[in-house]
Amino acid sequence: MSPTSLHQRPLHKPYTSLFQTSSSDNPSKPYNFSMILNRTTFLLLLTLLIILGVFSPWISNSSTFFTPSIEAKWRGYTLPEAVSFVAKNGSTVIVCAVSQPYLPFLNNWLISIKRQKHHEKVLVIAEDYATLDIVNARWPGHAVLIPPAPDAQVAHKFGSQGFFNFTSRRPRHLLQILELGYNVMYNDVDMVWLADPFLYLQGNHDVYFMDDMSAVKPLDHPNVLPPPGKKGRTYICSCMIYMHPTQGAKLVMKKWIEELQIQPWSKAKKANDQPAFNWALNKTAGQVDLYLLPQAAFPTGGLYFKNKTWVDETKGKHVIIHNNYIVGFEKKIKRFKDYNLWLVDDHASESPLGKLE
Repeated sequence: MSPTSLHQRPLHKPYTSLFQTSSSDNPSKPYNFSMILNRTTFLLLLTLLIILGVFSPWISNSSTFFTPSIEAKWRGYTLPEAVSFVAKNGSTVIVCAVSQPYLPFLNNWLISIKRQKHHEKVLVIAEDYATLDIVNARWPGHAVLIPPAPDAQVAHKFGSQGFFNFTSRRPRHLLQILELGYNVMYNDVDMVWLADPFLYLQGNHDVYFMDDMSAVKPLDHPNVLPPPGKKGRTYICSCMIYMHPTQGAKLVMKKWIEELQIQPWSKAKKANDQPAFNWALNKTAGQVDLYLLPQAAFPTGGLYFKNKTWVDETKGKHVIIHNNYIVGFEKKIKRFKDYNLWLVDDHASESPLGKLE
């Protein structure tokens, strides 16, 4: 044996010895490599499928496990947080209460407010989770839901118990904002701004409001609570209210809440929150500084849409138009279109929400 062969590594045929049997076995029949490889591959694939089956739900929902969803974020958003956010550049909040069926009206209203450069003050009180999610996904921080949410399926039908439950939450929301120390304006969303209403909200009165009567008043009518009507109360509209955070304003809201408890909804009465608001105004009138806004600037729908002569005579004076004295989404939309006040079809890009599908 040569000296070099003493230090030479023995040569091995690849893979052969790994699967070779001992000399006591049949040396002429080594294991078939392809058969072993196929068996191993099968076991590996089976193991991989089991692992994927167990962990794939976690993988597909990894965003849920590791980052809170947008919807979950807004579920915990509170009214004090929301008011502080929208009023960050001032002391006034513009509030509306909206359920999902009214989103087109919300968008229409927002376009008109943005044209007056007051949209950043708007806080949408969402009355269902769909509205909360839609508004905050498009306009973060401008919607809040105050639990419990009313039944969204019935909250939009005028005269229903659901509608009463929906509107009767309003004074509680407004009172809470007053308690936080902010001025607050409330609007129904079937309204359109034609000019800046804040020019008419001068002085230090407690509560400002508009009349819901369609009878024409003199242009210089007094800005005091009108006399009661046939039912023993006034006919002030709860659709547009502006308040300073005074004790007088808080007293009216508390009385409104009490009146709603005294006069709950029933099949016979089918009440809404407006009569209770009027009783609250009437019963606190001697203790609170109340201010009736000028009719020419804040007309009811029963006047603006039904008295063309008056509209022509007061042209240029109109500030906020309320599409009331009519019931039904389609009818309200048609009327707005007839008077060129339905803005969402051609001007959706002006809304903070954009075009809603």
